[in-house]
Amino acid sequence: MMLESFVAMMALIAATLLDPGVYFAINSGLAAVGGSAEAAVATISSWGPVYAVTVDQMAQLAKEMGESTLFARTGGAPSLAVGMAKIFSSAFGENLLAMWNHYAIMFEAVFILTTLDAGTRVGRFMVQDLLGHIYKPLGVTSSYPSTILASALIVGGWGYFLYIGVIDPNGGINILWPLFGISNQMLAAIALTVATGILVKQGKLKFAWVTGAPLAWLAIVTTTASYEKLFSDDAKVSFLKGANVLAEKLASGALPAAEAASAPARIFNQRLDAALTVFFVVVLWIVIIDMLRICSRVLSGKPVLPSSEAPYESNVAGTVAAPAGAAEVRA
Repeated sequence: MMLESFVAMMALIAATLLDPGVYFAINSGLAAVGGSAEAAVATISSWGPVYAVTVDQMAQLAKEMGESTLFARTGGAPSLAVGMAKIFSSAFGENLLAMWNHYAIMFEAVFILTTLDAGTRVGRFMVQDLLGHIYKPLGVTSSYPSTILASALIVGGWGYFLYIGVIDPNGGINILWPLFGISNQMLAAIALTVATGILVKQGKLKFAWVTGAPLAWLAIVTTTASYEKLFSDDAKVSFLKGANVLAEKLASGALPAAEAASAPARIFNQRLDAALTVFFVVVLWIVIIDMLRICSRVLSGKPVLPSSEAPYESNVAGTVAAPAGAAEVRA
């Protein structure tokens, strides 16, 4: 999470280094600002003097970055790469702009892939743990059949969103990304919840604020964001509102033929995201409330289930590693 926050800070800094007009030319789809480069710069420049941008300016920037074009390169990665390239080139030479641009793109791609890889493995363990309550052998993480089944379920889930992104570019990543943000922060909050519970159970209440404070912040922010994604009156923010507005347009025949063909899938995806958002928030608060219940029992001296964490072992000179269940022995 610290690394992700660092990347987010780099993205914000990189964005501030770009001219506003250039930033929006990179991050706006041509369908939103015009069907061509000329129409896009005209639309963006009409927003005010600070947004002024020209086709020649964008062409020159693309040439410096080693790209054929920078128009409509939405998603955040291209503008981050251009901003980072400008930062690095100011220190190591303007003739390396193209190299730094592609280095930044590779860095972000690898970062996303490792995040997806870690998320897939964590998801597999969670699915195996869940299935283990239904049929115990499915919860054995060393079992090949269990591992293959759980992996197939998780990868199939990713594959569904990739498929939707292929058949409908407006319904793939645009639908998945907000949900990814919510689930990502939920995982961090659950990790902090577990860590807080462990500290309290170990009798280290005075250190519980170290994980408890960021947990409170994440829980509040994630829950608030989830509420907005569910119940906001803005169709561009709320999954449910967006789905309802799109359904009304489809029913009234107000959508062009191309959009009408993909509208049912987009409506289903937004409502699916809404259901998953509710599920994520409910799971998060169940974990938090159970942690508070356990902490309350510990602080009141009531019995709780024993911890299963491995005992602390030290290799510091003069300290002998303690066997499982034994206290640390000092020479």
